[in-house]
Amino acid sequence: MSWEPEIAELRRREALAQRMGGEEKVERQHSNGKLTVRERIDRLLDAGSFHEIGAIAGKATYDDVGNLIDLLPANFVMGRGRIDERPVVVGGDDFTVRGGAMDAAIGSKQVFAEQMANELEIPLVRLVDGTGGGGSVKTIEIDGRTYVPYNQGWDWVVDNLAKVPVVSLGLGSVAGLGSTRLVSSHYSIMVRETSQMFIAGPALVARLGQTFTKEELGGSEVHAKAGAIDDVVDSEDEAFARARRFLSYLPPNVFQLPPRSEPTDPSDRADDWLIGAIPRDRRKVYDMRAILRSVLDGDSFFEMGRRYGGSTITGLARLDGWPVAIVASDPRVYGGGWTTDSAIKLTRFIDFAATFHLPVVNFTDVPGFVIGQQAEQAGTIRHGSRALAALYQADVPWCTVIVRRAFGVAGAAHANHVRMHYRYAWPSADWGSLPVEGGIEAAYRAELSEAQDPAAKLAEIEARLNVYRSPFRTADAFLAEEIIDPRHTRKLICEFANLAAPLRRPGRNKNAFRP
Repeated sequence: MSWEPEIAELRRREALAQRMGGEEKVERQHSNGKLTVRERIDRLLDAGSFHEIGAIAGKATYDDVGNLIDLLPANFVMGRGRIDERPVVVGGDDFTVRGGAMDAAIGSKQVFAEQMANELEIPLVRLVDGTGGGGSVKTIEIDGRTYVPYNQGWDWVVDNLAKVPVVSLGLGSVAGLGSTRLVSSHYSIMVRETSQMFIAGPALVARLGQTFTKEELGGSEVHAKAGAIDDVVDSEDEAFARARRFLSYLPPNVFQLPPRSEPTDPSDRADDWLIGAIPRDRRKVYDMRAILRSVLDGDSFFEMGRRYGGSTITGLARLDGWPVAIVASDPRVYGGGWTTDSAIKLTRFIDFAATFHLPVVNFTDVPGFVIGQQAEQAGTIRHGSRALAALYQADVPWCTVIVRRAFGVAGAAHANHVRMHYRYAWPSADWGSLPVEGGIEAAYRAELSEAQDPAAKLAEIEARLNVYRSPFRTADAFLAEEIIDPRHTRKLICEFANLAAPLRRPGRNKNAFRP
């Protein structure tokens, strides 16, 4: 009278599903240097925490009397688990079964994973490998029909970006819908030489008369430099580690606040070398990342998108244990000037910080927009204006440290000027409508043209104007609130983080995040 026979049948089906695509396909996955989806989930999550859902969904074959002959599992494995003891939803494509194409319940399981993360309000990690639920021409013959395309479950994908942290890992050759799932996230990673991403792969592109290898067409460096993905790592294990670390800075959803870690780095720590970090010669560059490492909690800086929009640095960090969003200029790339790429990068990052209630600390050294024909053709001013709009729409606490330059419209984007200025300037600060060096010829054209020695006259005018560009002159008029000793920066921005903590407000951001 018991249900033991049914439980035995359940265990049999579960065992069949554990085979994935079979020994040969699993071996092929390993020979290509890739883990199976189940191995990936085990390495990503806390040990023993995975609770699988839909394990026995797939293509079943039966004999004439209804007995199960075999089961080919759905090529998508999903469920709940934990990362650092915090609940998450994880879903991954099984490339050993039909290369992850849209077969055997994969669509329904993907949608279920997205909906589960949304309604349970917990982070989502996607492990994308293959078409990631996209189509295959072979499916036409299998189904005996075609269909009008639609993006199944995309309403959940869009809403998740406004509600819960979403991480996507590209762990193989990803195409079509899989590519869209990979980039539709807050943080995306590809594995160098193992993963590629395409709108359409080399075989389809060849029909255009263009011949490329997978790496040439859609390798990780291609997409990191294009800004399509955020990070490139050398192994799957490194990808899992970075995904875990990224989530450690964030709340489980927008209705909660980012958690504080136990402070381990004294908030009043001061590095003496900072007093000479900025060269007196304005033409010389310096290492902004070294400054960040000095003033942020030790080893806490988590940079995102380093290979794209290089004149702007973005990432997560901690100050006295509090998670914060970091924006900084890199004078080694276009002198820190804004390009189209850096403006797009900044817009997306500000929206991300606002979505998850992360206070922003901005280390500014911006000489303005990059100029020239290429900048005009790239629509730099439009994208820069969008970044400025994102900044003015953001309502998270904001602190600015003007390290050196702040010129023109882009320099003005160091903060929203109508809010209270929580702002510090180093003695190396230099600001205005445009740098003196770049504007003398235009402003003093007549005087220079009349001079017997134009070069000498130019030097004379520059020396005269340099007297007025001292930041102390600006402070005289209270247009620069505080000029500080660079060695005190950490203490002051840690104070900001502690003051900002109770000002953070949980809830949906009024401007929804877009990938």
